[in-house]
Amino acid sequence: MIENKPLYLSYIKKLSKSRKMTKIILSIKTLQTEAKIFAETESKHEDAALYGVSDGKAVGTYFEHKFQAYLHTKYNYDEGSSAKGLDFPELNVDMKVTSIKQPQSSSPFKSARQKIYGLGYALIIFVYEKIDNEKNKTGCLNILHTVFVEKHRTADFQTTTGLNKVIENDGNIDDILAFFGERMLPLDEIQAQTLANEVLGTPPKTGYLTISNALQWRLQYSRVIQKAGIIEGIKKVL
Repeated sequence: MIENKPLYLSYIKKLSKSRKMTKIILSIKTLQTEAKIFAETESKHEDAALYGVSDGKAVGTYFEHKFQAYLHTKYNYDEGSSAKGLDFPELNVDMKVTSIKQPQSSSPFKSARQKIYGLGYALIIFVYEKIDNEKNKTGCLNILHTVFVEKHRTADFQTTTGLNKVIENDGNIDDILAFFGERMLPLDEIQAQTLANEVLGTPPKTGYLTISNALQWRLQYSRVIQKAGIIEGIKKVL
């Protein structure tokens, strides 16, 4: 079982104090650099606390807390959380940790507009393969992919490409409203009319997430993993 306050947290705090180093401000560039370093290091680390753990949420929380603790040894920044909002509120970046078996996670629902114009924040995504060592009774998170998705690429792929096809085909307000209905976007009549006018005036950029309608958005990452390093705004960190 993974403890709420693993021993490595107190260890890293002691390490930070012993170094007596002047911490610098965390930036998006340094976040990506440190994400690569940490992912490579963590992929080699075996931990008894991970052995036999199959709960993806528990594994994700373990990794997120450990990465945050690591960053705090070097950088000054305000740490967020899933409960408070973004993991890196000053950078407008949220962290997602997901298994390669089904690379997806949830995200707070704000409005249907997010599906068209993006979540409103960037994502740093760690995709792992969990390996248990039966002999040593330890578990390891082998990080297969680390991807940074800029906020303008966080909309839904099918929705954005579909709307742009409607517009390119000389579509009007009625065509866009019909598309909203076909895609079952969670909008009332007034919201739909307002959003349709916005789409007609400002066509969306193509997003590369798959976003499923729910009380919370369900974000799926297979496409961004495939397009990392190929599409502008989707960076292959590792």
